[in-house]
Amino acid sequence: MVTRRLCYACDLVDNPELISEYKHYHSREETWPEITKSIKDSGIIDMEIYILANRLFMIMEVDESYTPERKQMMDAANPKVQEWERLMWQFQQAPPGAKEGEKWLPMEQIYKLE
Repeated sequence: MVTRRLCYACDLVDNPELISEYKHYHSREETWPEITKSIKDSGIIDMEIYILANRLFMIMEVDESYTPERKQMMDAANPKVQEWERLMWQFQQAPPGAKEGEKWLPMEQIYKLE
């Protein structure tokens, strides 16, 4: 199986209470099972999210079936994912350079240890 690594950034509203609540929603016990299923069904094999202050960094390992466009279409057709996204927007804010409605932006790799 061929895999690729993709990295994205997103910002949170700079409010300690909201950041704490956002972290709570992403704990293993609180993440909705429908969201985990939708992630896996889209071709995402592994995902990690890290935080520094109010900046989020996401690393995804994806298989050959994954495309951002396909994931977007799947999410748009899934009412539970849409509910989750509406909930997350109260915590998230678009990072610099985002277009209307964007929140997770792809990052450009500038270095790799060989």
